[in-house]
Amino acid sequence: MVLFVVGLGLGDEDDITVRGLKAVQRSEVIYLEAYTSVLGTPKERLETVFGKSIVIADRNMVESEAERIYMPAKETDVCFLVVGDPLCATTHTDIIIRAKAEGIKVEVVHNTSVMGAVASCGLQLYSFGYTVSIPLFEGEWRPDSFYPKIAYNKAGGMHTLCLLDIKMKEPDYEEMMRGRVRYLPPRFMTVNVAIGQLLAVEAVRGEGVLSRETSAVGLARLGQSTQMIVSGTLGELLEVDFGKPLHSLVICGEQHPCEVELLDMFHVRKGGWSRYVRPDDNTSSSSDNGDEDDGADGNGPPAHAHVTGEGLKQ
Repeated sequence: MVLFVVGLGLGDEDDITVRGLKAVQRSEVIYLEAYTSVLGTPKERLETVFGKSIVIADRNMVESEAERIYMPAKETDVCFLVVGDPLCATTHTDIIIRAKAEGIKVEVVHNTSVMGAVASCGLQLYSFGYTVSIPLFEGEWRPDSFYPKIAYNKAGGMHTLCLLDIKMKEPDYEEMMRGRVRYLPPRFMTVNVAIGQLLAVEAVRGEGVLSRETSAVGLARLGQSTQMIVSGTLGELLEVDFGKPLHSLVICGEQHPCEVELLDMFHVRKGGWSRYVRPDDNTSSSSDNGDEDDGADGNGPPAHAHVTGEGLKQ
């Protein structure tokens, strides 16, 4: 009996590897992790293509009831599907450790993740330093633990990949205090919100790590047909509508001439990015993601109305 931890890649059902598909077909129980990321296709589509029923593993299951995922593998083959690559989130490593502690055999099937696909923008992977996560500000809670790592990367001339927060099945505590179990709608941090928060942190820290003139790259829906890549300064990217989730951001370090040449193809002022977004993908990030704000103070008005996701089909 085996617990298969299978990467699905970044796009849709077509991105699963042959080895991963064999693991799905062999398994009696299949879970789809829907906490750390989301796939560009619905669960029902996966079920149709794979010919298997799939159980959604939400945040509560992954964090608090993980034994429901791995313990059945004592009796039968179990497949745990993960968007991207399974080992890019410590949550999945924890599940693997706990499964092995129970004597369960674990097989990991790797796939493409944002950690590798970020090279699509032209920046060379070996020139990246720490990867950081940017959490959404919540009222007075404005964490900035990522700031020293960005500063460290900058001092070493390295690029920084910023993974942007997603909120899936967050408890509605006000409703729970009334005795009702309710969850808030999903929220996805946009490139615009991330930039606003980064500049807000810089305004407080004042160490000169970031400014509106800092070179950066905004990326949306990597690995999907509507992939969008735009390079420019943080100030310029703040004005771009990157469309639907998922988004990520790169703070650029020192650049090799080849990196400069490739980044220039995606520069906001040249419109090179338009080749990477479909004309029917015009939905504004702010309308998709709730009431998040995009201003430079992290709570200001939307600031991405000047450039829209209108371009050519690939």
